[in-house]
Amino acid sequence: MRYVLAFFLPWLSLILQGKIVSGIICLILQITIIGWIPAFIWAFTSLNRMYADRRTTKIINEIKK
Repeated sequence: MRYVLAFFLPWLSLILQGKIVSGIICLILQITIIGWIPAFIWAFTSLNRMYADRRTTKIINEIKK
């Protein structure tokens, strides 16, 4: 679901991740037609990074037990 949101509304995807300033910059970038593609890529990579951080944190917590 978040990847669909990142495709259509990249700025909202970033804001929902808690990155308010990045979301506003992404919205300004998305306003232009040419800037929509970099905005989508930015939101997509940010989502991948968020999920990777969650996996890493989960692994570290399991190792500590």
